[in-house]
Amino acid sequence: MKARKFAALMAAGALALAACSNGDSSDNGTTDSGDNGAAASDIKIAMVTHGDGGSFWSVAKRGAEDAAEAEGVELDYQESNNDPQQQAQLIEAAVSAGVDGIAVSVPNPDAIKDALQKAADAGIPIVTLNSGSTVYKDFGAITHVGQDEEIAGAGAGEQLAAAGGTKLLCVIHEQNNVGLQSRCAGARSTFGGDVEDFQVTGTADPTQTANEIAAKLQADSSIDAVLALNPDIAMAAVEAVETAGSSANLATFDLSGDVVTAIEDGKILFAVDQQQYLQGYLPVVFLKLYNTNANTVGGGLPVNTGPGFVTKDNAATVASLAQAGTR
Repeated sequence: MKARKFAALMAAGALALAACSNGDSSDNGTTDSGDNGAAASDIKIAMVTHGDGGSFWSVAKRGAEDAAEAEGVELDYQESNNDPQQQAQLIEAAVSAGVDGIAVSVPNPDAIKDALQKAADAGIPIVTLNSGSTVYKDFGAITHVGQDEEIAGAGAGEQLAAAGGTKLLCVIHEQNNVGLQSRCAGARSTFGGDVEDFQVTGTADPTQTANEIAAKLQADSSIDAVLALNPDIAMAAVEAVETAGSSANLATFDLSGDVVTAIEDGKILFAVDQQQYLQGYLPVVFLKLYNTNANTVGGGLPVNTGPGFVTKDNAATVASLAQAGTR
């Protein structure tokens, strides 16, 4: 199927050149179906993430759905709820269904590499998103849409150090997620003081997670900075800091409406914004254009959507957008 589609693209290019040489200007080529034999309405794209349906991934899903509607393609969005084996199975199901493109997050490369190899063997174009910035080329992906997690972590560590931090608790909410580990490693590289990685239950049980963070802060009063790596974990950490009676500065990765409000209220110092709406939106557009117009993007580099930093100074700018579910 993929070989036929590529052949159609090449044939279309030849026809277009012939039309230009004949001076035919009756068709400006702006129709969504294009003149290259790959109608957008016939394109089906699968997006398979390790998402958990929480405040972060709901925005990424919204981006993917908005892009599919705007581009006139069919979208099959699936989440594995941080289960790498299930994510591999969902990828394999998409390959079996004969989709025209797969967008996938890669928090655990070893767990899904065989499934992605099946996609590559079937000639299905791949775009990685969110996690996977250092390995996307290994899977033959067109590009990666996201941020460099270690650079983002370094920025967070630098800002927390500037706020006076000397001991940092980096809260990891997903086991074996290489992206989260990179964030903490980046923070460690610039913070200057002690940095401790702290595994918590995670988004499946925010109350338990809040209790775990509070107990840690109560047991170690020298912790004066906390870095959450997810907006829902950040809100659990807000509760934990208050419960423990801690004066630690709290920062987080990623936005939600609640996080922006907490920044405005001074409960969270800043959020590292990787713009997850774009991480959902752009892969759909890229895969559609690959199918309809043989376009590639990135030039061998990832497409960076972050990091940006939302502080009390600029939180009002994105507040309404975050509440609306697009930031």
